[in-house]
Order: sequence, then structure tokens, then C-alpha cells
Amino acid sequence: MWRATVFTLFPEMFPGPLGLSLAGEARARGVWALETQDIRDHGRGKHRAVDDTPAGGGAGMVLRADVLAASLDAGLAADDTRPRLLMSPRGKPLRQARVHELSAGQGAVLICGRFEGIDERVIEARSLEEVSIGDYVLSGGELAAMVTLDAIVRLLPGVMGKEASGTEESFEGGLLEYPHYTRPRDFEGRAIPAILLSGDHTKIAAWRKAEALRITKERRPDLLGTMDGGTAPKK
Repeated sequence: MWRATVFTLFPEMFPGPLGLSLAGEARARGVWALETQDIRDHGRGKHRAVDDTPAGGGAGMVLRADVLAASLDAGLAADDTRPRLLMSPRGKPLRQARVHELSAGQGAVLICGRFEGIDERVIEARSLEEVSIGDYVLSGGELAAMVTLDAIVRLLPGVMGKEASGTEESFEGGLLEYPHYTRPRDFEGRAIPAILLSGDHTKIAAWRKAEALRITKERRPDLLGTMDGGTAPKK
């Protein structure tokens, strides 16, 4: 069973969307497991404070190193080798190649930051891998953790209905996905491309590849030159 452990100040946010659709059904069938650890359980003082003012001054607050370290140490076994992913806008972008790597393992630990950031010392001391889901800032890491888990869980064996569903889509093979069509044949004067109704699977495959290349050139030229969509373009 693939296991996810999420460290958060808001455990009530989980499973959230992960309790529905493919991820929820797979969790109910025991394909993967989700547990949460409340960081505030290890807060300091009567009010269980978890943050403090930034050293050197500045706006906002910073999650304390000792609090997060205590939470991680209490919630994880000493021999737990799962990757420890810190959701962070300054992290390495999450690519499909990394998602595949994570889905092939035993599970992952996801740490949800809040405030202005997390004390750098706990990131170093507990070997946290900073991961970003995009070039924007969220109020906290919980939504990023859900996105990351959804991307991983759908690749676990037995989650998707057809094996091909996970191989013929965006970022698999370094291209964005080709266009899709279904009934009705004509919609507001727009017809399904005739080649898709021809029954010639060789020509259909060639058309889909050409369309995927066209869309990638138009929308994500940075992906061209890669084979898996998870690395920087080749020079």
C-alpha cells in the first residue's frame, strides 16, 4: 500500500477532494492510505504557538524550526525512508517525471508550510525536498499537497480504468495532449475532424502526434526537446 503522511496546521482540510472520485475510490479499496499530523500538537506554551517573528525583521511570521522538527520526529519512525516533500513556491517545479518516481515508491511525506515561510534550519536538518506546483503563492501548502497527491495517486496500479489513460496525456513523452472529440458529430457548426472518423488508426495516430506537436509549439515551447516533460529543454 502506498502511504501518504501530511504534516499541517489544518488537518481538517484532508482528505478534501482526495476523498472523492478516483483518489477516494482507490483509498477506500486500500490502494493507498492517508494520515495527517497536526503540527500544532507540538506548539510552545499554553497557546501552542508555532510561529515567531522573522530574525532580522520584516513582515509576517515564520514557522519555528523546533516546533516542526518535534512534529516530524514524533510522527515519523526513525527508519522511515519516504521522501519528505515541503510544499514551497521556491521549490523545484513538480514535473511528471518526478510524479512517476514518487508513485513507484512506498509513499511520501508532505509538509504544508504557512506564514511567510519555515525556518531554514529545519529544512536542512530534516532533509526536506522543496517542491513547487507553480509560479504563484498560496496561503498555505495544503492545496499544493492535495494537487501533488492527486497527481501521484492516479498513477498507482489499478487506479485508472485503462492503462493507456496514463500514457496518452499531457507531459507523457514531452508534449501536450492532442485534442479530444466525442458526440455529437456536429456542434454549433463545428464538426469532428474527418480523419478521426475514418477508422484508419495509423493516420489517426499520425494526426494526433502532429496536433500534440502543434499545440506544444504554440503553448509550451519550453517542453520541446524533452522526452518526459520533466527536465529542462535540451540546448
